[in-house]
Amino acid sequence: MRLREGTEERAAELIAAGPPFDPEDLGIGRHAVYLGRDLVIFAFEGNDVEKRVGAIINDPVSSASFGAWMPLLAESPGLAHEVYYWEAAG
Repeated sequence: MRLREGTEERAAELIAAGPPFDPEDLGIGRHAVYLGRDLVIFAFEGNDVEKRVGAIINDPVSSASFGAWMPLLAESPGLAHEVYYWEAAG
């Protein structure tokens, strides 16, 4: 997602505070956040990950905690789906 100019520091603070949910309780195998100068990417991996992430997005209590991100975003959040993945053997 694109960030508004000058919001990278606040985004880093939100990321450092951790997710507003417990990834393990949610059953997510891996969660990472990538931060660039004007970009933030939330990555989720695991079985049924779309269903699991959808559950927190659609939950009024959990989704309210994402409100802190709204003033930082230059555009509406979007979803991307994996179309290529490579992993070293072993």
